[in-house]
Amino acid sequence: MRLLLALIMPAFVAAPAFASPGEDAFNDVCSGCHTVDPPSITAPALKGVVGRKVASLSDFQYSSGLKAKGGTWTEAALNAFIADPKTFAPGTSMTAGAPDATQRQAIIDYLKTQK
Repeated sequence: MRLLLALIMPAFVAAPAFASPGEDAFNDVCSGCHTVDPPSITAPALKGVVGRKVASLSDFQYSSGLKAKGGTWTEAALNAFIADPKTFAPGTSMTAGAPDATQRQAIIDYLKTQK
């Protein structure tokens, strides 16, 4: 009987939860500076960033380049910024990005879930 239980019990035990590819990409590329939840010391917290006005968090000191950019963080705007921050917003303080399009899309998809 114990042998039978040992063989069938693993089917009823939940598998461990793993991070999504987007969360993994965020952790690899973005989390050195950004957090999802506030507070974030070195860069703005990104909870709710998709659809938010650019440079709009009152608790963060944005660069003049990002303040001058204006607009809204759409998927397309986030993609362009993460691909090449200095081209998207000259004068931005953000130095690193994600040149890989698949990785960027995974990050954006993850950020869309963080509301």
